[in-house]
Amino acid sequence: MTMGNEIQLSLPLILISVLSVAAIVIDALSGKNKGLLYLFSIAGLIITAAAAGASMTIPLETVNSILPEESLTKGMISFGGYAAFFDILFCLAGIMTLFAARQYMIKEYQEYKEFYSLILLAISGMMYIVHAANMIILFIGIEIMSLAFYVLSGFIRTNLKSVEAALKYFLLGAFATGFLLYGIAMIYGATGSIDIGIIAEKVRAADYNLLYLTIGFGLMIIGLSFKVAAFPFHQWAPDVYEGAPTVVTAFMSTAGKAAAVTAFIIVGRAIMPQVSDQVVAAASTDTARLIIAIISAATMLVGNISAVVQKNVKRMLAYSSVAHAGYMLMGIVANNDRGWAGIAFYASAYLFMQIGSFVVVSLIENKEKNLMLDDYAGLSKTQPALAAMMALFMFSLAGIPPMAGFFGKYYLFAAAIEAGFTWLTILAVISSIISVYFYIGLVVQMYFKEQGETEIKVKTGAAGITLAISVAGILIFGFFPSLLMNIAEKIF
Repeated sequence: MTMGNEIQLSLPLILISVLSVAAIVIDALSGKNKGLLYLFSIAGLIITAAAAGASMTIPLETVNSILPEESLTKGMISFGGYAAFFDILFCLAGIMTLFAARQYMIKEYQEYKEFYSLILLAISGMMYIVHAANMIILFIGIEIMSLAFYVLSGFIRTNLKSVEAALKYFLLGAFATGFLLYGIAMIYGATGSIDIGIIAEKVRAADYNLLYLTIGFGLMIIGLSFKVAAFPFHQWAPDVYEGAPTVVTAFMSTAGKAAAVTAFIIVGRAIMPQVSDQVVAAASTDTARLIIAIISAATMLVGNISAVVQKNVKRMLAYSSVAHAGYMLMGIVANNDRGWAGIAFYASAYLFMQIGSFVVVSLIENKEKNLMLDDYAGLSKTQPALAAMMALFMFSLAGIPPMAGFFGKYYLFAAAIEAGFTWLTILAVISSIISVYFYIGLVVQMYFKEQGETEIKVKTGAAGITLAISVAGILIFGFFPSLLMNIAEKIF
């Protein structure tokens, strides 16, 4: 492994770190020119995504040959594979959010340049999460992402709901941080290391304190469950997602959720070994998987059942987002390559579905108005293109073939069945059937209900680019799922 290869692998992290700091400097020096930082952020994310794509071309065998003592990062950072894949996903989420955000912020009279800096900082935190090979790096990445989200949630300072969302998110997030820190401390006490690779070796060799490891992993499950909005730690999500600026909600509920699930993968792969000759290790793994399976099942059911009774579209999509966290946790429960690849596919498909949905909501809403289901009545007559795209997003979220959402669920369900969790898959199917009611209910409002008294006027602008990318992603990966799945299967 040459130093040139390692620099190439490190380049996405280097770029996003430099971009995040440079954005703050440009913010200070650019005066009232808000467009400069907007264009800088988009261009920087495109370059970072390209660098991540280039790092994926280096074979995993070459990447894995890096010795910690010879590495520039001393083994604290992992490279290539799934890390590079999610780097691209996070950058794409950032680009799509920025395209949709500027017009939305102008409409809300809240276009401040700090918004673009915070998006870049959040993405840098996400990328450190997926590159973490050490518990400290993992924790730092989670906190960088979370702190940016706290501020973004309350970005519309004149809106009481937005300020309330930020306060709730911050207080509960700080509480979850305590669980994460205590969990890391207990795992260190159990294994004598915070290096994720060494922890994995100790667990496979049954060279650990069972009580400390059990408590530590349990605390980390609680902390990470909060980050992905899994039951029973999901109560913050509907209020925060409703109160935050709609484009911020789109970003948090997709890229943020994908990053938190990736943290679950990193910790789970180390502490829940796929194969172990030790009876104690195997028994503890089965118990941990069962606990996560119960959380997954409850998350899917509670999220979808709660969404059924919602009249506010943002709250409906927020509870829907809770349910989708449950689907992704099925890949953690499977604890195999198929399950992890299924998460990568589902996170990608969900990115297009959810961001597209929230962008449509952001275009239709106007100063906290036009957010109720009834406001979408007759939309197909006044805004046919927008209604058609929203219907496509709803069909994909519901898992109706041949949309990308259907194949995302299929791969996760197949992985769970292969791992022996057929009962979980049955509950997931029931949960998906429940979700059809409110997803299709919105489509019925748009196409089969009479138009309201007030005609909704929409100016798409650059948000149309985000919608076009979302539609293309859903259709391409729906009709040709193997294009994405072939990549997902090779990165773990």
